[in-house]
Amino acid sequence: MLYKALSKADSYKQKLFKQHSMDQDPKSWPAMAGYSLLLFLCLCQSWPTVNCQHTWQEAFKALGISYNPDGTLNRQIQIPMVNATPSVDSTKPTPVALSSDVRISPLSKAFVRLYRPVNAPANTKLPLIIYLHGGDFVLYSASTVIFHDFCNNIAAQFPAVIVSVEYRLAPENRLPAAYDDALNAIFWVQSQAIGYFGRHPWFQYADFSRVFLLGSSAGANIAYHTALRALDFNLQPLRIRGVLLNQAFFGGIQSTPSEHRLVDDPYVPLYVCDVLWQLALPTYANKDHEFCNPLTGGSYLGRVPRLPKFFVKGDEGDPLVDRSKQLVQLLQSYRVPVVSQFNQGGYHGIELSNTTAAQQLYTAMKNFVYSTGLTEDENSQASM
Repeated sequence: MLYKALSKADSYKQKLFKQHSMDQDPKSWPAMAGYSLLLFLCLCQSWPTVNCQHTWQEAFKALGISYNPDGTLNRQIQIPMVNATPSVDSTKPTPVALSSDVRISPLSKAFVRLYRPVNAPANTKLPLIIYLHGGDFVLYSASTVIFHDFCNNIAAQFPAVIVSVEYRLAPENRLPAAYDDALNAIFWVQSQAIGYFGRHPWFQYADFSRVFLLGSSAGANIAYHTALRALDFNLQPLRIRGVLLNQAFFGGIQSTPSEHRLVDDPYVPLYVCDVLWQLALPTYANKDHEFCNPLTGGSYLGRVPRLPKFFVKGDEGDPLVDRSKQLVQLLQSYRVPVVSQFNQGGYHGIELSNTTAAQQLYTAMKNFVYSTGLTEDENSQASM
C-alpha cells in the first residue's frame, strides 16, 4: 500500500499517472470492461459500506481513482513517471545507475526496465534481481519515479543488475495477470541467459546462477506467488537463490491483531484494503483466496517446501505486519530457510519517505543477497 506514503512526496507531484496496459488482445477489452463495470455496480449495491463505517466512494477518493464508462479505471494519483537513463550525459549530473527499457515480446506492450551500476566491475558477475513494484495491484508502473529511484539505489549499492517488471494492473487485468507477467519476465531473462535471438549487452555483468525475486507491498505478494509458480519449470541456466519480501500485501477474512489495532491507519486503512482486494482478486473470490491469504492452502501449498531462502521484512506500525509474521511461520513449518526482520514503529512504505529506513533496508537486503547460496570462502568475502 503506497498511495498515502507517496502523497507526502510533494516534489514528485508533477504530472498525472498514465496507465500502460500490456493486454495482448485489445479487441477483447470492451466486453471485459463492461462486465467489470457491471460487477462494480453490483458490488456497490451489495456492499454499500466498507468495514461498517466507510463507503466505496470514500475508498476510491482516497486512492485517486474512478471508473470510466467503459469499465476501465481513471487513475489520478499525481506521481510522475520518468524516462530511463541509458547512458551518462556529460552536461548533466552523473546518474546513480544506468537504466534501459526493453520490450520482451513482439506480441504485446510488455517491457522491463533494466538497471546496472554506472561503473560495473569488468571481471565480476553481479547478482541478478527481478523486481516487482508496489501499488496495490491497481496503481503505478515500473517507470514511476519512486520505484525507479529504488532500483537505481539497489543497483548502485549492492551492486546488482536489476530487471524491473512492468505488469498489467487490476481491475482491467485481475489476478493472476500480474503473476503471469512476472513469470513471463523470468522466461525472458532465461532466454537472455541462453542467448536466444541475441542478448542485451548489460547482461554481460549478470550472474544467471544468482537470481533473486524482490518485491514491496503488492510486489512482494507477486514475488511470493511467482516463486511458487516458477517451481514448475526448468529455468536452467537460471537459478533462483532467494526471495525478498518487503511489507508484503496479503489479507484474509479474519482480521489479525495488527489490523484490529491499526484499523484506521492513515497509510493502510483497512476499508481501502477491502476495496483493493475486490478490484484485484478474481471475480468469484473472497479474501481467503490463496492469492490474498497464502495460509488457506489452495493449489500452491504442496510447493512451499521447495521454495528457496526467504528474506521477510515488516514494521510493527504497519497494519499488515501480522500477515508477514504468519507467512514466516508457514515457511518455517515447511523448513524453508527464512531471515526475518520486524522493526518497532514505522509504517507502510516508510522507505519511500525516510532515508534512514531506506538505507537500513538496502543494507539488510544486500547482506541477504550477498550471503545467500555462497560457499564459506565467498561468504567471508561478502561480509568484509
